[in-house]
Amino acid sequence: MNNIEASFQRWLASDRVSPEDKKILSSMDERQKNDAFFQNASFGTGGMRGVLGPGTNRINIQNLGRVTVGFGSYLLATQKDAAKRGVVISHDNRFMSREFTLEFASILSKMGFKVYIFDALRPTPELSYAVRYYGAIAGIMVTASHNPANCNGYKIYDETGCQMVPSQVDEMLKYLDPLPDELSFEVPEASVKGEIITCGKDIDDSYCAMVESIQINPDLDKKDFKVVYSPQHGASYESAMRVFSECGYNIIPVSPQCIHDPAFGATKSPNPEVASAWELPLEYARNNHADLVTMTDPDGDRCGLAYLGKDGEYHRLTGNQSGALLIDYILSSKQKQGKLPTNGVIYDTIVTSSLGSIVAKSYGVATESFLTGFKFIGNRIAHYEKLGKGPKFLFGYEESYGCLVSEEVRDKDGVQAILLYTEMALYYKSLGLDLGQAWENLEKRFGFHYSTLKDIYFEGMEGSAAMKKMMDGLHASPLQEIAGVKVIKTGDYKNQVETTCDGKKTPIVGLPVSDVMKYYLEDGSTVCVRPSGTEPKVKFYIEVVSNSDEGMSEKGEKIYQAMKRIAGVA
Repeated sequence: MNNIEASFQRWLASDRVSPEDKKILSSMDERQKNDAFFQNASFGTGGMRGVLGPGTNRINIQNLGRVTVGFGSYLLATQKDAAKRGVVISHDNRFMSREFTLEFASILSKMGFKVYIFDALRPTPELSYAVRYYGAIAGIMVTASHNPANCNGYKIYDETGCQMVPSQVDEMLKYLDPLPDELSFEVPEASVKGEIITCGKDIDDSYCAMVESIQINPDLDKKDFKVVYSPQHGASYESAMRVFSECGYNIIPVSPQCIHDPAFGATKSPNPEVASAWELPLEYARNNHADLVTMTDPDGDRCGLAYLGKDGEYHRLTGNQSGALLIDYILSSKQKQGKLPTNGVIYDTIVTSSLGSIVAKSYGVATESFLTGFKFIGNRIAHYEKLGKGPKFLFGYEESYGCLVSEEVRDKDGVQAILLYTEMALYYKSLGLDLGQAWENLEKRFGFHYSTLKDIYFEGMEGSAAMKKMMDGLHASPLQEIAGVKVIKTGDYKNQVETTCDGKKTPIVGLPVSDVMKYYLEDGSTVCVRPSGTEPKVKFYIEVVSNSDEGMSEKGEKIYQAMKRIAGVA
């Protein structure tokens, strides 16, 4: 009997597997069985995320319960007063999210932890804020972010409200990995159970007040300025609508997408990066002649926006475009108000467009870049806070529609983002400009930057091996040219070295090891290749830089096709 069949039979025979799940198991065909059991779902640097259902390679109460025991054991062994300080748990709108939350609370309570849970769903940034608000030792967010409706996931946060970085996860795994398998582990019970506390109205009040405090020009005339908002069925609806209302904005909610529907019945995609997610919000915008359309993803940490252009059409901005525009708005406004610090800093990632850092530099503001994952930005804020000195944080962002304005949250915050994006759009409208015109002016000042993200999916057992082979090949054989353009430097984040075309090597310091390759081309373009931390795919981040906007998207596509051929997947 092979390992897949043995694991399958073990689940069928276990009294920890519900009759409903055993029915699902019995109905699986060979392909479904292989995908559900070919590996154990692992806890990675981005937590756990995947398809719901029974199986070793699925998101379920068994796998996540085991993780919770491992996480709790790690906290008890390594953190002072961990049980007394407690753990905060929140969740989004997905299938099983509430059931998972109650189960994890029960497990941690049995282990002696005080546990804080909300009375219903709350967004990821409020979970981050709540960890600091309650002085808790850690947090758990039950979410699959913008993934399809059949998915769910699990993220862990440290006492600073920051999602745990790889070095912390590695320590946690020392307590998780030795545990018996997902059908055999036991919950170590403390002599006294921990109290399970339902969070009160005070945390919502405090979080919303903090978000509202980030306004830079709160007194702009909001008359005749209409904003459409969609939470994509997710957790930010109540807090976002409250913030908009208290700040005086005229908001038109996309009502069918304001229902906390785990099936995402009123949207074709809950991902703000996908065009089909915008169909209903844009219909609302056209019907109401709205100036701006804003959106948060299901767990409320990411956002997107579209503006009404002078041509009467609605146009979406990418995360790189909106981020660079917002940097310019924040820094220019603070400069006019005499509030721009001399030691300001913004944080981005190695796959973010270079435009934001160029804009920041023009205001005398530094940029620090990190690996993909907002946890590295949150961790850097916590580092300087603990140090008691360092640069003044002004803004953090990544290309995938994630940004942060107030350091009171240590993860990206979609509610903060849409509030300040709305203020920025209103400000430019007061000058007679839409966001497209503001973007054009920014490019004329700092150069034309076109960025695109392309994916290649590697599903199932064979796909996992093919993805590894592809990445290993890129690390082993440095590219000399891409799409006919010379590579002048490579950044190998797995081997922690940058290499120029003349062979000179420089160590990459201050960043953890990561399976990422970045190529710098002679014409200023860049290509960054990395496997997703949460989905079975490889991502290609391509940026084309030019002194003209002619043919930039075509060049980006040419680079992508060249990379596919090089990777052997064309």
